[in-house]
Amino acid sequence: MGAASGEVGKGMKVTSMKIVNRYNDIPQTIYEMDAASTAGQNYSMVSEFILVGFSNFPKHLLPAFFLLYLLMYLFTLLGNLLIMATVWSEHSLHTPMYLFLCALSTSEILFTVVITPRMLVDILSTHHTITWAACASQMFFSFTFGFTHSFLLMIMGYDRYVAICHPLRYHVLMSPRGCARLVSWSWAGGSIMGMMVTLIVFHLTFCGSNVIHHFACHVLSLLKLACGKETVSVTLGVILVCVSALMGCLFLIVLSYVFIVATILRIPSAEGRHKTFSTCVSHLTVVIVHYGFASIIYLKPKGPHSTDSNTLMATTYIVFTPFLSPIIFSLRNKELKNAIKKSFQSKFSPLSS
Repeated sequence: MGAASGEVGKGMKVTSMKIVNRYNDIPQTIYEMDAASTAGQNYSMVSEFILVGFSNFPKHLLPAFFLLYLLMYLFTLLGNLLIMATVWSEHSLHTPMYLFLCALSTSEILFTVVITPRMLVDILSTHHTITWAACASQMFFSFTFGFTHSFLLMIMGYDRYVAICHPLRYHVLMSPRGCARLVSWSWAGGSIMGMMVTLIVFHLTFCGSNVIHHFACHVLSLLKLACGKETVSVTLGVILVCVSALMGCLFLIVLSYVFIVATILRIPSAEGRHKTFSTCVSHLTVVIVHYGFASIIYLKPKGPHSTDSNTLMATTYIVFTPFLSPIIFSLRNKELKNAIKKSFQSKFSPLSS
């Protein structure tokens, strides 16, 4: 092709032009290749992405969405911090179950901090771009804290299994050192999963459109922008890894409750059965909410869903689920509810008297 073709890289001619994006009139840069270079290698590198998010929603609804999600975000932070402070201050709650609950609250706080503030800013902003590095960081931390959350739910199920099915060995199996080791493994496992998925996804080359049809760096939305022969295999690999880890946790939780229910049914008195099962209600409810909303988002059948409906559905898992968790644990856990009530009474009763 001559020396001129060598200057543009192995017969590849790249031109850049500005177009107006139909999402919130955001300009983006796209690249063209001539027909002779379509069989060539990667020809451009995306340095930033555009998060569509709530750009297509009517402008008059955006302040209402902002206020709603802001209140839910603040309640999530305050609710989880209240749980952690109560467990820390009440000596009677210094047990393995509440140690795991504190770790769970920490993972929920960090998960919401990674995604929700950015979403809130973008709702009222006209600047929706996010750099390549910031997008990779958000994906890593969201996967890390999300998988840690699932691993901790699995460990809490194991804790209930040991407490009910093997009560005489509980203090041996759930010793302080053993509990600290289980929590550490959960965080390490979440970090490994987050690093692995992020490296796999961002090892790909993103070319052409840089518009992410989501309010965050969602892995499936990002994979749609990748180019190259390995994109399909990488997408299947990421789905397989994530589904295997989450379904593995869910399977172990279900297996724990199978043994728990079998043990409870052998208790002769109805009062004893009710009292024993009541210690599992809050954890079981959070598991149902967590996996229920995740299934709605990721296992919904493909169909003519609009971008707006997909955005609202995604907020149910990212914003609404962490919002419900402290409510469930505070209201459905009798010990924790009494401890919170006692803490408030000790602080405000002197003022009232």
